[in-house]
Amino acid sequence: MLTWEYPPRVVGGIARVVNDLSKRLIKDGHEVTVVTYREGNAPYYELDKGVNVYRVDNFMINSNNFIDWVMQLNFNMISKVGQIIAKEGKFDVIHAHDWLVAYAAKTLKEAYDMPIVSTIHATEAGRNSGIREAQQKYINDTEWMLTYESTEVIVNSNYMKNELQRLFGLPFEKINVVPNGVNTTNYSGIERDYEFRRRFAMDNEKIILFMGRLVYEKGVQYLIGAMPKILEHYHDAKLVIAGKGGMIDELKQEVENLGISNKVYFTGYLGGKDVAKMYKAADISVFPSTYEPFGIVALEAMLAEVPVVVSDIGGLNEIVDHRVTGMKSYCGNSNSIADSILELLFDHQLCKNIVKKAKTKVKNDYNWNKIAQDTYFTYQKAICETYAEMQRKQLIQEKQTKTKKAGKVVTNLLTFRKNQAYA
Repeated sequence: MLTWEYPPRVVGGIARVVNDLSKRLIKDGHEVTVVTYREGNAPYYELDKGVNVYRVDNFMINSNNFIDWVMQLNFNMISKVGQIIAKEGKFDVIHAHDWLVAYAAKTLKEAYDMPIVSTIHATEAGRNSGIREAQQKYINDTEWMLTYESTEVIVNSNYMKNELQRLFGLPFEKINVVPNGVNTTNYSGIERDYEFRRRFAMDNEKIILFMGRLVYEKGVQYLIGAMPKILEHYHDAKLVIAGKGGMIDELKQEVENLGISNKVYFTGYLGGKDVAKMYKAADISVFPSTYEPFGIVALEAMLAEVPVVVSDIGGLNEIVDHRVTGMKSYCGNSNSIADSILELLFDHQLCKNIVKKAKTKVKNDYNWNKIAQDTYFTYQKAICETYAEMQRKQLIQEKQTKTKKAGKVVTNLLTFRKNQAYA
């Protein structure tokens, strides 16, 4: 596994996916090595519940920009994997997670004849609603290059499969849909902690929770825009926004402008057990993304028995069935978000039905046991295809060698006859 984030370094959803997938593969009897970036005081090597985790620093010199930083990281990943292979032998497959490790994966593939399976968790075009700047084009082209070099590509939703076909022209059969998952025992035995809950809201207030990065594509601005209508009809509501990101100052200013500062609480980044406690403290979770390839946070909320409201877009649209396992709202529409939340606030029976069915769906469809098996099947496809390609090249080479030998015999015979005739 090549990834730029792995616990304790958590930037987005990739860290959790690689962590959970790796540990499930270990339980299934496979050997997994993760090579990732070292942040803070994390060890350079650790055996994490069976997973061999190697971390690399970046160069001691400061990079000019983020692209240079990523390239330097790739150089050090190549060096580390080379050292591991020299000591322990070749791997059967390289699993590359997103464009940030594309150059390391490509170099290792060509140097050691190992197949690449890449997971594209999101695209630059999707995140930015198109490609406008030079850096965005570079990342977009790198994503294309990684999918081109990969024997097999994994995406987490049918929405993403269609997006990759549209953006990169990939063959339909090369793209494998394998959803993300959650550890289905994450919330076992965890009950609502009222002392923890009182840090954010009063006992009579219903907590409407947003959990995620505070960036445009997560759509929290539309949730804030829905609060005046919600509060007009349901006074005892409190919006709790958990996460950090570049939009935080802009969002806080919008809350001030709407005059609802006493009804919105920014928690900042939550980690560890506080995430589970926050879900258990919430009455409704809302994920109003404008772009969401999958939406693992929705699965976490559903597993924690919190009714969810999601945008009708991307992977979220595939996870939730409206009024069955959650509520859907029109993407980017604050009025629609408010209507879905208010229906849940007033209809307790609907909430109970949704919670029960949602939890069952997560346990049946999004458990890591099934996901690891589907991923392993993709590895096997890639390994078999690579072996078949090597055999094909070998046969062609053998035929070319035989043709050269035959040509040499014919040439020698002609030379001999010519010499005889001259004599």
